[in-house]
Amino acid sequence: MTELKTDRLLLRQWQDSDYEPFAAMNADPAVMEHFPAPMTREASDGLIDRIKLSIEERGFGLWALEVLDTGRFIGFTGLSVPSFEAHFMPAVEIGWRLSKDAWGNGYASEAARASLSYGFGPAGLEEIVSFTATTNKPSQRVMERIGMTHDEVGEFDHPKLEPGHRLERHVLYRITRAQWERR
Repeated sequence: MTELKTDRLLLRQWQDSDYEPFAAMNADPAVMEHFPAPMTREASDGLIDRIKLSIEERGFGLWALEVLDTGRFIGFTGLSVPSFEAHFMPAVEIGWRLSKDAWGNGYASEAARASLSYGFGPAGLEEIVSFTATTNKPSQRVMERIGMTHDEVGEFDHPKLEPGHRLERHVLYRITRAQWERR
């Protein structure tokens, strides 16, 4: 099973002990501000189950994120294949979601760089994208810190959101293998 380590973090397969703190994180309105709504425990548990299967099938996914010094679960970071149609599909996306008490430590950027290294290394990807609601400035800053470029003509209305939804409009960021290697 693929695990990635950075100086401070472990990106790993999900464990039974992750379900409860992940559900608490997904129920936090601050964490879920840029998502349609906080998640129920059932929806959160189902998400872990789908992520675990994806990691088993592909060798990569949205890995559980743990602080090495403490063993504390703080969220996820990794690579996934979006499940909707858009002009930039097919694609592999990099994403993250961290508990509020983990914000401001550089963990998302650190884990995302490790995920990009894996994506452009062992996974053999040529391009990785990231997207978020136009209002999610913190995630856009992470995208920029890890070397991604805003594709201004690539902005789109997320097809899984109702027209007019406050989060409907999304920005698109991209990075190619060549850009990653030049950084």
